[in-house]
Amino acid sequence: MTAPQPLTGVVVTLNEEDRLADCLRSLDFCDELLVIDSHSTDRTRELAAEFGAQVIERDWPGFMAQKEFGTRAAQNDWVLFLDADERLSATLRDEIVALRAEGFPARAGWRMPRTTSYLGAWIRHGTWTPDLQLRLFDRRRGHYGGTDPHAYVVVDGPVGRLAGTILHDTYRNLGEHLAIIDRYTEVAAERMSEKGRRARPSDLVLRPAVHFLRAYLFKLGFLDGWRGLLLAYLGAHYVRLKYARLMARQRSRPTPRPDDACPGTFGASPD
Repeated sequence: MTAPQPLTGVVVTLNEEDRLADCLRSLDFCDELLVIDSHSTDRTRELAAEFGAQVIERDWPGFMAQKEFGTRAAQNDWVLFLDADERLSATLRDEIVALRAEGFPARAGWRMPRTTSYLGAWIRHGTWTPDLQLRLFDRRRGHYGGTDPHAYVVVDGPVGRLAGTILHDTYRNLGEHLAIIDRYTEVAAERMSEKGRRARPSDLVLRPAVHFLRAYLFKLGFLDGWRGLLLAYLGAHYVRLKYARLMARQRSRPTPRPDDACPGTFGASPD
């Protein structure tokens, strides 16, 4: 028989005292629990220690870098990531336990669907579903990539799919949702600017409208009632704000003076 494959559960935290217990409880079958905390001011670190987790406190370098740090800090090659506001369903937990007993055969990683609760109800339609997440992987063949704030796992090898779900208890209230939109769009605009992306006035009109129509009509968000309408609206708001901030960044760049121009350009500013 194949020996069970050692597994590390990893959670990245910041002030998650009220939600962390359910997350760590769902990971208690892991051989190691690792919590990477960015200087929480509540009892997050103490609570994690009570669950037997190793706690590493470090500054916040960004989503991708923090999760990649957790990947490399784990003692085991197979790692399972959850956010503090997530937990494994009973079905998903049983699937992972069975795979672990078999040594996670013939795969570099495993995707699993995520179902999100928003303001008191589970969301079944719109752009939040289906929401497949690659969270279980062999770190020898995988790493965190993407662009902040949307980091994701990249693996070299075949990927399986599990049936059980990650249960995601997202924003505590509407105010928190709006605050995260504000923070995430600032980060996204900065990353887009660093990559040389540019925004046009049409992006402020067309892209949000396309997102709203896709989320509310084509992805059947209206079937989630007022929550579906609100999510489609806030998704469009996210898109508009992201491109507005990108445009503000490019418009605030200083225009070169004529005497700073390269020879032969006659002082023309770059496009």
